[in-house]
Amino acid sequence: MSTNKRQSNNIVLVGPMGAGKTTVGKQMAHFLGKTFVDVDHELESRTGVSINLIFEIEKEAGFRARETAMLAELLSRENCVIATGGGIVVTPENRQILQDTDALVVYLKTEVKHQLKRLKRDKQRPLLQGTGRRERLLNLARIRNPWYEQVSDVSFASGRTSSYGMAKKIVQYLKSPEDRKIQKKR
Repeated sequence: MSTNKRQSNNIVLVGPMGAGKTTVGKQMAHFLGKTFVDVDHELESRTGVSINLIFEIEKEAGFRARETAMLAELLSRENCVIATGGGIVVTPENRQILQDTDALVVYLKTEVKHQLKRLKRDKQRPLLQGTGRRERLLNLARIRNPWYEQVSDVSFASGRTSSYGMAKKIVQYLKSPEDRKIQKKR
């Protein structure tokens, strides 16, 4: 990590769907005394409709434009743990925002086998509708994992650890003496 001084006290969680960003983020916010916000939940709250309906009506391009505006707004807040949707890195503008932010960007890595287990009963995610989930998740991982790496400052494997354990692990890392002044790698 570089020696640039961090100015934001926000933490942003990125990673694929089913990595645990929302669940881990809520736990982290609790442990750190921060406010938890989820980009997708905020969009649903503001629009009064589901992400699926936004995708259906406005298509992915319309959803991504809303997502970019929400990400920028949430990053302007202070003292937050922000969970992003798995596709946040698809948009070049979002990748740039995440790279340029003073917030710490944490990548929750997970394997497709763990995603399949966690998302087994999920009927809400637009990109998981229909058959062939494993192949779709493998394709998404191939495309998106390099982008998650590109925008993140630190990463943690989220496959075998409970959300509580993962949140504790990240918080312990953040509070460890040698990392007390976490620096952006850019």
